[in-house]
Amino acid sequence: MTEPETAALVALLRQGRRPWPIYAELVEEAGSALAVVERELTERDHGQTDLIPQDPTHLLERAAADIAGWEADGMRLLTVLDPDYPRNLRGVHDRPPLIFVAGTIERDDTRSVAVVGSRKASPEGLERARSIADHLVENGYAVASGLAAGVDTAAHTATLAAGGRTIAVIGTGLAHSYPPENAALQHEIAAKGAVVSQFWPEARPSRRSFPMRNAVMSGLTLGTVVVQASDTSGARVQARLALAHGRLVFLAQSLLRQDWARELADRPGTHLFSSPSEITAVIERVMSTSALVA
Repeated sequence: MTEPETAALVALLRQGRRPWPIYAELVEEAGSALAVVERELTERDHGQTDLIPQDPTHLLERAAADIAGWEADGMRLLTVLDPDYPRNLRGVHDRPPLIFVAGTIERDDTRSVAVVGSRKASPEGLERARSIADHLVENGYAVASGLAAGVDTAAHTATLAAGGRTIAVIGTGLAHSYPPENAALQHEIAAKGAVVSQFWPEARPSRRSFPMRNAVMSGLTLGTVVVQASDTSGARVQARLALAHGRLVFLAQSLLRQDWARELADRPGTHLFSSPSEITAVIERVMSTSALVA
């Protein structure tokens, strides 16, 4: 995507009042963010909307300056019109129109699996997360997680220790780390894998941002593995989002003590597992018969 097109998309998202997924669809349909800007200017002339000013030059110039600043800080901006926009994510209905990346998104990241779970995981849960991450790396998968305390941290650190590739999908802008104690881990992941955010770099965490993060993590990956989770856990949210995306969901057998897990276990696309090898066996079987990526 050219610099003017990227600036036009940034300006649309900053000034526009439509939901971001709507702008993703409009820009993809038009093949141009500039074309969408022009369309909304025309609608404004007809009195249908006041989404953007009559002369958007200042907005476009500001957006271009911001993009240059983000790039100088080591953040890459990928839009739905960029060929490097993650292939898996492009195929879900609630894909964000843009993502910020610290590090690199690689073609092989289509072979990625999310490993998620409780922030207050038990020792057994943390060990299970590490074992799953080790197995996924050994079998050529990238490991995605949310950089939270507990299971997420265990999955990321085990992947790095095994020499594998890990992707952190975070619920803040790239200028922040949450929790703060994972700042060093976030920096290491950016150097060896990728840190991904759909939020403006200066955005701080919010109650709304983490479910949105879960949706992006689900969209990026072939499936979601829930290691340990409570009734209110974001991992439970991600499992439901993954099923809505047509992705695989894997629940540890121990989760069946909880009502939400038993309910989810009965839904098509959900698989129970006792060992990490059961996860990859299902993925390989499904991938051999139908594409999970767009």
